Amino acid sequence: MTTTLRPTGPLQISAEGARSRTYDVCVNSRPVGVAEISTVPDFGPSVGRIDSLRIDEPDRRRGRGTVAALAAEEVLRGWRCDQVVVSVPADAEPAVRMVTALGYVERSRNMLKELPSEPPALPAGLTARPMTQPEYESWRRTSREGFARSWTERGLSAEQAAAKAEAADRQYLPDGLATPHTTVCHLLHDGGKVGFLWVGRHEIEPGERAHFVYDVEVDERHRGRGYGRALMTQAERIALEGGDTRLGLHVFAGNTPALRLYESLGYRTTHLNCFKNLL
Repeated sequence: MTTTLRPTGPLQISAEGARSRTYDVCVNSRPVGVAEISTVPDFGPSVGRIDSLRIDEPDRRRGRGTVAALAAEEVLRGWRCDQVVVSVPADAEPAVRMVTALGYVERSRNMLKELPSEPPALPAGLTARPMTQPEYESWRRTSREGFARSWTERGLSAEQAAAKAEAADRQYLPDGLATPHTTVCHLLHDGGKVGFLWVGRHEIEPGERAHFVYDVEVDERHRGRGYGRALMTQAERIALEGGDTRLGLHVFAGNTPALRLYESLGYRTTHLNCFKNLL
């Protein structure tokens, strides 16, 4: 039996040039599932994405999904993509096994925490205050450079990483410090700055938004003193004060200290974000 992809409609091209198309997954022309494929504007035109891939229950566990994923990669090669990304629910064990077998590598993961009903208190001697405009301008330049560098260290070209950093600014900080539902602040110990935090609201599930930690960092000379945990405590306070009961974040693969901290604070992994270079 032959598994193929059959378009369900015309190729869609956005004003920004992003492509997308939906396909029926077919076995000998019989529909057995659906695949959605697109390019990722945030990374530039050469990165594609398998947005979703579903095989109907009667046809599962027969290799249909694997063949459909390979066919989707061929479509993306035809769109001149040199890399493909997928986001897989962490508890979807068959899907995780499939992408691993196909050579995808974890780049990052999304995590989520159910928050307590009462805001936790910051440790004694620690306070938080909003960044001033001059502080923000300096921080944003440095943060953008570090963000892009993190992506190049995990498989993106310099051009793709720069595109991702610029897209993040447009999407999450369109009005700088005045962006609604956004907090950018310093953590202070006895009045001295020891770290920073950027929290906003983010779509953690389709149609569902909650507070999200976009960036958090302890100044290098102050690390190892519990300030990272204190910054995450402040993030919880911001989320609860904003009316949310959950707090999400994104952590890059290989950042073991951060991952251990988040797990110790009660965060669970919701999605694994993986990539594969298309040869």
